[in-house]
Amino acid sequence: MDKYGKLLRAAAESDDAFRRALREVLAALDITTKEFAEKAGVSSSTLYKIANEERSPSLNILRKLLRAVRELEGRRGGNFIAVIAARHVLDEVVERSISIEGKQLRTREYPATTVEDAIVASVRAERDGATAIVCAPIVSSTIEKIVDIPIATILPRDSVTEAIRLAARKSGI
Repeated sequence: MDKYGKLLRAAAESDDAFRRALREVLAALDITTKEFAEKAGVSSSTLYKIANEERSPSLNILRKLLRAVRELEGRRGGNFIAVIAARHVLDEVVERSISIEGKQLRTREYPATTVEDAIVASVRAERDGATAIVCAPIVSSTIEKIVDIPIATILPRDSVTEAIRLAARKSGI
């Protein structure tokens, strides 16, 4: 099992299991507590307390530690934007990469047909290493509360107008 998976499983098991796994992962990565704390963006004292003094990490700290392990393992997916939408919307996305300020960014599709699907897809996208998520306004505020990456909302002004025109034609108005 990889170090990221080991730490994640231990966090789900218990504080004690997480503490043991964290110490094992740090040893396996051959990194000091101070170096790892810097990489994760947490204070050395916080990391020390979590690893040695019976202190549980907050969800935010846990995410930072997991992200640092993923990056140290070279698993950072990064450089892609997750697009969460219904399949028929995703089928209309022509570009699979986009150039922004000289950087080439990929997009990765996450089909969702329900609000629940979109929430699960957002967690999966963050875990896969997405740098941001694009989604519908109906789920964006909920997803912002769950993930730790930026969210952009799809504002389908033109497509809504076209849908209204189509509905009007179909209804005979």
